[in-house]
Amino acid sequence: MEIKKFYLENYPGDELGLELSEKATFAGLLFELYRDGDVYEYIGVSDSLIRERLFEKLAEELQVEIQHVYNLWD
Repeated sequence: MEIKKFYLENYPGDELGLELSEKATFAGLLFELYRDGDVYEYIGVSDSLIRERLFEKLAEELQVEIQHVYNLWD
């Protein structure tokens, strides 16, 4: 699923969503976490609220607790 499409549909009032990368997907975000990549660079914005919302959605998609996603990020 495309991150930008998800974000704009679910948070239409957040104008920073327009700056999200067109290429970013949740599968790619998971890969970035596994390879200890720069999550903010991957999604295209350096906003912790957006990152948190994306982590929540990723956890939902993976059917895991949000803490699992944060543990990957640490």
